[in-house]
Amino acid sequence: MQVVTPEIKTWIIQQARAGYPVNAVMQAMRAAGWSEPVAVAAIDEAVKEYISTMPPAPPASIMRPYIDLSRSPCTIDVSDRMVNVLLTMAKPRIALLSNVLSDEECETLVREAEPRLKRSNTVDNETGGEQLHPDRTSDGMFFSRGETPLIQRIEERLSRLINWPVENGEGLQVLRYKPGAEYKPHYDYFIPDAPGTSRIIANGGQRVATVVIYLNDVERGGGTTFPDVGLEVMPKRGHAVFFAYDQPDPSTLTLHAGAPVIEGEKWIAVKWLREFQFLP
Repeated sequence: MQVVTPEIKTWIIQQARAGYPVNAVMQAMRAAGWSEPVAVAAIDEAVKEYISTMPPAPPASIMRPYIDLSRSPCTIDVSDRMVNVLLTMAKPRIALLSNVLSDEECETLVREAEPRLKRSNTVDNETGGEQLHPDRTSDGMFFSRGETPLIQRIEERLSRLINWPVENGEGLQVLRYKPGAEYKPHYDYFIPDAPGTSRIIANGGQRVATVVIYLNDVERGGGTTFPDVGLEVMPKRGHAVFFAYDQPDPSTLTLHAGAPVIEGEKWIAVKWLREFQFLP
């Protein structure tokens, strides 16, 4: 009889915090002789125990990423540049911004990301891992947090802009959408009652906000749409759209999509923000 010891549960959490997907942990356990049912039960038990030791999520009204719009600013000083405020909405919490990145920064991100692109995955809500999905037809890659001086500079700038710690952010993802590519309507938060969610949020908690930065101009199509409120943001190099979701619920009206590119290519950089420190 195989016994799930405290040591094996500690090992499972160490693997998760090191960034290994649940499928890889499962394969390692099976290779070591664990039966699949016991391995599944061990992973579930380890993750649930780990989550129970985490501090409770702060009230949404007190601690969440936000852009300070209390005095209706037209520009925001983020120390190394002035970011322009073009549009804001209260519900959903959206801000459209310009001059978030320079032309040179956008071009460098595209150039450094392109050799590392692979077909984009989506979160597998059943297992907590990743999967290819027909709703998402872009190519993408992740930069590790602080991987280069440019990445570090961008992350620190975004942290000042949205008043959220750098360490509470996932790595910057760069995506390319060729003609016809799209990402159909979806939410960025993790579905609370999905079987795999407890494994995902063991590292960093829920996603609470998103920043989408446009790295080039697109001839036609490729807008970021918010179907619940009839809003479409068109790609423009150096612009960004920030949106926050105080809870993982459709009432936040943050259903959004990447509309199909009709002509040209679309390049974007995406930063997802978590409740707690995210360990890459």
